[in-house]
Amino acid sequence: MNQLNNFTKGFIKENPILVLVLGCCPALATTSSALNGLGMGVATTFVLIGSNVVVSLLSDLIPYKVRIPAFVVIIASFVTIVDLLMQAYVPALYEKLGIFIPLIVVNCIVLGRAEAFASKNSVLSSFIDGSGMGLGFTFALGILGAFREIAGSGAIFDYKFIDGDGILVFILAPGAFIALGYMIAVVSKFKKP
Repeated sequence: MNQLNNFTKGFIKENPILVLVLGCCPALATTSSALNGLGMGVATTFVLIGSNVVVSLLSDLIPYKVRIPAFVVIIASFVTIVDLLMQAYVPALYEKLGIFIPLIVVNCIVLGRAEAFASKNSVLSSFIDGSGMGLGFTFALGILGAFREIAGSGAIFDYKFIDGDGILVFILAPGAFIALGYMIAVVSKFKKP
């Protein structure tokens, strides 16, 4: 039951974007479409799971004074893997996400989970925590991207289903803040007793 709680808390109770409000830079910058949001979320999820597992495996071997630099090196290794895989297999998405893929290294969600959870828990618990947080992040980015794409252009996954133009502001940077604000407000409303 505890493992299930570790997995599900990333979706609702401790969603990185909608509750903890962490990792907002890539959330706002990369979610001009649902595909971009999902792509960024999947890349971050891979890094979260991989780094959590390795940090958990090596936590007893890493001296306390150098734990943060060691965690950053571990995270950077997984980001490099994601970066190279995306360049090779999904170059169009890689071009759209641009600099935000390498910036996963300094994403506070990834480093925070390595420090707060993976370094203190078992490999299985760390894997489950990384999966839950990563999928919660992916879910939030996918919904945010879908909302912005539908409102901004009347399309989803580049399939146009509304004739004419949408509300341009939702495709632009201010629309990301507006959409994320509404999403956080809705989640906060439903979380209150």
